[in-house]
Amino acid sequence: MDLTSLTIHGLSDKLKKKETTSVEVTKAFLKRMEEVEKKVHAFITVTADEALKRAAEADGRIAKGEGVTPLTGVPIAVKDIFCTKGVKTTCASRILDNFVPPYDSTVVRKLKEAGTVILGKNNMDEFAMGSSTENSAFSPTYNPWALDRVPGGSSGGSAASVAASECVASVGTDTGGSIRQPASCCGVVGIKPTYGRVSRFGMIAFASSLDQAGPFTKDVTDSAIMLNAIAGWDPSDSTSIKAEVPDYRTFLTAEVNGLKIGIPKEYFIEGMDKEVEDSVKEALEVLKKAGATLVPVTLPHTEYAVGVYYLVATAEASSNLARYDGVKYGLRVSETGGLLDMYKKTRDEGFGGEVKRRIMLGTYSLSAGYYDAYYKKASQVRTLIKNDFDAAFRSCDVIATPTAPTAAFKLGERVEDPLTMYLSDIFTISCNLAGIPGMSLPCGFTKDGLPIGLQILGRTLDEGTVLKTAYAYEQATEWHKRRPKL
Repeated sequence: MDLTSLTIHGLSDKLKKKETTSVEVTKAFLKRMEEVEKKVHAFITVTADEALKRAAEADGRIAKGEGVTPLTGVPIAVKDIFCTKGVKTTCASRILDNFVPPYDSTVVRKLKEAGTVILGKNNMDEFAMGSSTENSAFSPTYNPWALDRVPGGSSGGSAASVAASECVASVGTDTGGSIRQPASCCGVVGIKPTYGRVSRFGMIAFASSLDQAGPFTKDVTDSAIMLNAIAGWDPSDSTSIKAEVPDYRTFLTAEVNGLKIGIPKEYFIEGMDKEVEDSVKEALEVLKKAGATLVPVTLPHTEYAVGVYYLVATAEASSNLARYDGVKYGLRVSETGGLLDMYKKTRDEGFGGEVKRRIMLGTYSLSAGYYDAYYKKASQVRTLIKNDFDAAFRSCDVIATPTAPTAAFKLGERVEDPLTMYLSDIFTISCNLAGIPGMSLPCGFTKDGLPIGLQILGRTLDEGTVLKTAYAYEQATEWHKRRPKL
């Protein structure tokens, strides 16, 4: 059997029954990476030796039956935005090309404690700024379903590595759709939890009030397993929510009788790809046949979401990225004419074009005379967007929408048109502004064989109902079982 095709729960069963070993599985994934990585470019750093060492340790624990979790011995990957002790963490930027953190992020620490085998660090848009993973300083990532297409972004490497079976699961981050949109493009499952549900400690910041970590998996059950491992309060993160974390697997009942699913008219818009619209509407009918009720809802301030997001996110990015100045760590340009010149040249050489664009937009919107007109106004409209969701959830349990207006677009197609690129996230951005959980799962394919995603949004801290809805749909369909042929 091809070990790389297994899910977390499938592999975990085999490991516990001693039908295979973690070392054997890890070697199978490393071999798979050798075969396909040159086509996909899903990784920046591969940690083969460390992975084999951790796999041997996992086999020891399984043999003794001590401290075994559903993730013990399971090979995964993490986006190169999470600090990893002793392993290079670049954020796909030249400015952090040689940065080796002295500690693990909380997400990485929890995954290690759960017994996972980390195979390496995934490629991404530089500092998580992008919708296509074309902004990486090292190489774009290619969509495993069609190598001339983007995998989505900014967590494109994380989504592509799961789709290409280079790992069983991965962890990415979502600031305006950076888990859900690439999950849709690559035909995998991706969930962005409630803001504060997963610790941001050791996760390099882009926009601090929007960033949230979450998993990419091959099915919904695996998402629940991963979320169980990484969710929870962390005293090291001041934005972490101190709330009990349920066992998310208990929500996977496939029972949606009486569940009310809100359908917002603002998410079925002119210009949306017809194949996407048809697939999502068919998915809603599947849920209706399973016993759910479809309820029309309205989110009237949706049209302002992209504008609000690109003011709030760029302002926070401008502030967060001020620390990269060549003084304490990261790149430093040495041949300069003094301190100020060193700052300028280091930042000019270290940052890519998209990062510079967003820093300038953010700095401008925070500047004297413009703060009230831009950042303050955007923050006020953000509250209205959150209020829209609060009102909608009074008449429904979850909201269902397309994840993205189109399937994966061609590499290079939108590089010269930032506004069109930004509109790739038009259906995902509001979820981050409101801080609610959102999930994408496969719901069909275009005639060209490209995956299409269904997005499910839930109330604050109600990831359980989101997973329940997604699982019911998944059990009634076969889309999640399809794999690209590389």
